[in-house]
Amino acid sequence: MYRSHSCGELRASDIKKEVTLSGWVQKTRDKGFMIWVDLRDRYGITQLIFDEERTPAPVVKKAKTLGREFVIQVKGTVIERESKNQKIPTGEIEILVNELTILNESIVPPFTIEDQTDGGEDIRMKYRYLDIRRNPVKNSLMFRHQVGMQVRNYLSNEGFIEVETPYLIKSTPEGARDFVVPSRMNEGQFYALPQSPQTFKQLLMVGGMDKYFQIVKCFRDEDLRADRQPEFTQIDCEMAFVEQEDILNIFEGLTRYLLLEIKGVNIGDFPRMTYDEAMRTYGNDKPDIRFEMKFGELNDIAQHKEFNVFNTAELVVGIAVPGGASYTRKEIDKLIDWVKRPQVGALGMVYVKCNEDGTYKSSVDKFYDQDDLAKWAEATGAKAGDLICVLSGPTNKVRAQLSALRMELAERLGLRNPEEFAPLWVVDFPLLEWDEETERYHAMHHPFTSPKPEDIALLDTRPGDVRANAYDLVLNGNEIGGGSIRIHDAATQALMFDHLGFTPEEAKAQFGFLMDAFQYGAPPHGGIAFGFDRLVAILGGQETIRDFIAFPKNNSGRDIMIDAPSNIDSEQLKELNIKLDL
Repeated sequence: MYRSHSCGELRASDIKKEVTLSGWVQKTRDKGFMIWVDLRDRYGITQLIFDEERTPAPVVKKAKTLGREFVIQVKGTVIERESKNQKIPTGEIEILVNELTILNESIVPPFTIEDQTDGGEDIRMKYRYLDIRRNPVKNSLMFRHQVGMQVRNYLSNEGFIEVETPYLIKSTPEGARDFVVPSRMNEGQFYALPQSPQTFKQLLMVGGMDKYFQIVKCFRDEDLRADRQPEFTQIDCEMAFVEQEDILNIFEGLTRYLLLEIKGVNIGDFPRMTYDEAMRTYGNDKPDIRFEMKFGELNDIAQHKEFNVFNTAELVVGIAVPGGASYTRKEIDKLIDWVKRPQVGALGMVYVKCNEDGTYKSSVDKFYDQDDLAKWAEATGAKAGDLICVLSGPTNKVRAQLSALRMELAERLGLRNPEEFAPLWVVDFPLLEWDEETERYHAMHHPFTSPKPEDIALLDTRPGDVRANAYDLVLNGNEIGGGSIRIHDAATQALMFDHLGFTPEEAKAQFGFLMDAFQYGAPPHGGIAFGFDRLVAILGGQETIRDFIAFPKNNSGRDIMIDAPSNIDSEQLKELNIKLDL
């Protein structure tokens, strides 16, 4: 046995026991006649003592050679610790060592293996196997396991069956670029790695599996925005003989169950909001509703004056910042500079201070009187002591800009408490969205999303007004899940492909296997996919997913630990019949 106990297991009740421990040397303290060593494993830290009076001299001599991260095994007796450490569970005892075996030596690590390390992100990613030894990363990975187990418990108890689907599949146009894999046995042909198991889970419904789930890897070869990964994990789910309400109830239940089991938070029914309302009120389709600052549209009360900036704008909209009237001119100028950054792109910002005495002071006093500004306050919900921030411009652009400002202000004001959870369903998404570059409509979600039955007639005349039978689950301003009721008959699916610009031949080539399956009695079905990495991070009180992934990629999609992606040799290329043209 390398160990009889872990390094986090022994307590005062174990005093006088003979034990064997193994682990890594966290730190050593050599007082000459006495040496203390902190021994660490996944479970905790136990202090070892080497005493010249009670420990054999060769063992003490060997202990003096120990360095950080040496892997050792010790045998000894559990004794009461003289100077107790109440900060760790094993702090009342220590091990009086009588045998020491060095299992493996270590060179000096490139950063300290401590909760507060001196290593920057790049160096820690390069030596990720060392970073995992640190408590913050180790605990995040253990937390991820805990969430995964609870997901499986809930779905299994609801009658779901976990089914694995293939990773080497056919390339299909689902939005992002596919990662492609050349086939040596099929010359000149390629597999694709799945962006999601979408078609397979629908085929499982055709196969009668009824309730399917999978915690599955998905792959998208897209330019990485902040905190995205080219490979990510989904909780992928599908159900047969269901309507939207059935899906929402089951997966609202899953989220409520996780919040209770993992966080001890009990939440009632989740509010619901249409896509149009979310965009109008918060400027995006995944609003953080832990705080107010709802949008107030000002066109009717801010236009038709002499201020042409507003008169020529498609939308004039503002938010009320709690307590913001106390901001100095310098602080407000910094806010204006913030919204003018290229990442936000606003041309400027109008502000109104709502003074405690009921008067208003604005940057556009020349054009608007006190009665006008009082109407702005009413429209934005501003109270005495608040600041109104107003942006104007093209509707979609200005909503995105004000949404970014709202989130930035909430961060500065401490309104985004990671231990507070505010879930929300967003429903009634548009089925199609117009792409200026290709000058045609694309599916907002994917081509298998069912339109609302009452809107199908609009496909020919007003396709942009057709609503999808789709829904997103939002938690604390992050989309954690999204899904839809699927098209389950070949005629409607063919109609959808037609409106997406596929010829019958193209549709047959890309999705013929699914269309064929629909001819054999496909049941009504629908589902949802949760972003597992994001869900775990939010439940863990963070919004960065990297620490909850064992071996993440950087923002360029590189694994700097193993140096991937990398070149392959000419013989491999020749086997695959691939010629590089760089």
